Amino acid sequence: MSERARARVLWVLWLTYGSFYFCRSNLAAAVPGIRSELVLTRTEIGWILGALKLAYGIGQLINGQLAERVAPRRLLAIGMLASAALNVVFGFGTGLYFLIFVWACNGYAQALGWAPTMRVATATFSPERRGRAIAVIGTGYQLAGALTFVVAGASVDAFGWRGAVWVPAILLALSAIHMLVLMPREAPPRVAHARSDAPWTRTLAATLGNGRLWLLAGALGLLSVCRYGFIDWGIAHLIEAQPASVTVSALKYAVLPLGGIAGTLAAGWATDRYFGGRRAPVVCVMLVGLAGLVLGYDALVQTSLIGSIIALALIGALIFGPQVLLVGAAPVDLAHGGTVAAAVGFVDFIGYVGARYDWHVALELWAGAALAGALVVAPLWRTRAAAP
Repeated sequence: MSERARARVLWVLWLTYGSFYFCRSNLAAAVPGIRSELVLTRTEIGWILGALKLAYGIGQLINGQLAERVAPRRLLAIGMLASAALNVVFGFGTGLYFLIFVWACNGYAQALGWAPTMRVATATFSPERRGRAIAVIGTGYQLAGALTFVVAGASVDAFGWRGAVWVPAILLALSAIHMLVLMPREAPPRVAHARSDAPWTRTLAATLGNGRLWLLAGALGLLSVCRYGFIDWGIAHLIEAQPASVTVSALKYAVLPLGGIAGTLAAGWATDRYFGGRRAPVVCVMLVGLAGLVLGYDALVQTSLIGSIIALALIGALIFGPQVLLVGAAPVDLAHGGTVAAAVGFVDFIGYVGARYDWHVALELWAGAALAGALVVAPLWRTRAAAP
């Protein structure tokens, strides 16, 4: 494959997977309106948010196996269009259990994105370039996450809370059309390593029997304690600490995923440039830094606007830098031959087990989880990238 063709695949994957976040992270901006209009408690909102995570995690385990057998282009299209449709349906909901069900279905549709993306990326880029390539793809969902906070927040102010699910649905549907036009119909040659003719029980056994993947999954699960606390409840907390409109708060909070872009690029580049494909050293250092920063965040957000914005940007960098390595480059490196998508799906599945749903969990617990994640992944310190 020519360099031009590789670049085309890279940027199609960048936009395609990033667009999934329009219909995943958008609910954070709608939370205040949903609570007010539908008279729901924080706990009930947590059930809705948690339904997506549970279904997404289970979907990753299932769809990681599916992505070994079905064309990535097809899975991506189904996931994007289904998620857009479910967001539209969610906007018509008024009952708690209906909203839980629809958002859970959205979680499963969202789980059709990452494993097919990683299958194509692994087939397109060599181990020596894999960290940087996956990091670039990772910046797509960081940027989309930042845009989602802004677009969803502005949509709430313009159309009410339902705007936060309807406007992003349009953007995701348009991105699906773009992907169908530009994504190659056939996966690149290296995908021939995939075991499309092997029984799913064999690829599942190869994945579950890989002890190093369990270490990555454990570290990702611990990191998710911090990640989803900030993603799901950060805007609501910021409004309470620094009263302002949803749009203004969303604009301030957008520095979290923007910081994540810098952290993601730095993490992927450092593993390829300075560590010869070893992901664990970068993950460990960034998680230790995250633990220290989270401990001081609450004091900053209560006392300093500038300090809180800087802290959010740094927290974003230290969350998403290790996250993209743990969920992308590292499981791809350690997957047994022909099980790349299955390995990525498994690690992401365990990662979502670590998600927490209530902002008021002590920040000390989040910091401790980040530090524990560093300890869990430390045994892989010397592990290098290998061909799939």
